[in-house]
Amino acid sequence: MQVRIIPKILHFKKPAGTSRGVYHTRKVWYILIQKENRFGIGECAPLPNLSCDDLENYTDLLTQSAHQLLDTDNFDLASLRDFPSMLFGLETALLQLEKNTFTLSNTPFANGKQGIPINGLVWMGTSNEMAKQIEEKIKQGFRCIKLKIGAIDFLEELKLLRGIRHRFSADEIELRVDANGAFSPANVMDKLERLAELEIHSIEQPLPPGKMNQMDNLLSDPPISIALDEELIGKNTPQEKRSLLDSIHPQYIVLKPSLHGGMCGCREWIAEARQRGIGWWITSALESNIGLNAIAHFCASIISPIDSQTLPQGLGTGQLFLDNIPLPLEIDQARLWFHSEKEPDIHTIIQAVLQE
Repeated sequence: MQVRIIPKILHFKKPAGTSRGVYHTRKVWYILIQKENRFGIGECAPLPNLSCDDLENYTDLLTQSAHQLLDTDNFDLASLRDFPSMLFGLETALLQLEKNTFTLSNTPFANGKQGIPINGLVWMGTSNEMAKQIEEKIKQGFRCIKLKIGAIDFLEELKLLRGIRHRFSADEIELRVDANGAFSPANVMDKLERLAELEIHSIEQPLPPGKMNQMDNLLSDPPISIALDEELIGKNTPQEKRSLLDSIHPQYIVLKPSLHGGMCGCREWIAEARQRGIGWWITSALESNIGLNAIAHFCASIISPIDSQTLPQGLGTGQLFLDNIPLPLEIDQARLWFHSEKEPDIHTIIQAVLQE
């Protein structure tokens, strides 16, 4: 077996605005495994100032994991729990090596017979820029629209949401918002009550992570459903996951394999959530198509037939980059599709990964 680590800088087609700042580029590490004439490629993509494994010595630690892979033909889950983006990249590479294809699941999605319903994501910007994005999502057929909020004036954000709700009922368009922890304990209840007037489906992470007492009080009787995202980061053992869900008990959790324990860690979160009646959906975290493809096949393999029709996932970020990896993923009519018949030769993908 041969293992190679390839760092790469991806460039956004348009600046991606969040309450934590604006992304123009995205650094990722690809893991390329070759065993005889079989290949596997995984993507390690920690988010700066957010991932629990966003570390200065990331490359060194990833190299150590690659050496362990060479020695044992596998990885040690216990030693990688605190490095979820590395774990996800290794899981993906080994899964593809095993299957020797980018078709990573045996599902209707993998066969091109069923697309995964996704939300239409509206990035932060000026109110005019966000209004333009909203119109584009509606024209593209999205019936679940998610707005990132918290960077511009809250009244302007309410105006944008109110504009959608005046035209479409909650049955016609589901509205989600993502605050990325931008609200404060002093104003969060007032803002949630204002959002509740517009029949918002849910809000992701209204308070910054770590505000456990305030979040606990908020969740006891929230005006709208709360979905935890950043709060889950760093809770990497089963006991930590159970403790968090028991102490806060949100209505939903939002899972990103690169942030929340790889695919195996997300399975643990889902199992614990189901036991407690907590809903969930899966989201990509600004990976290229290598990571997005693995997340999509993982998602397709665990959502139920009912979920696949009614619960939009957050898998629309793979088309954000100018220098993406050419995999047969396509968004059409608010669903993500995989066209296996268009899957390129593995050597074409390797060339794209190696390209400067």
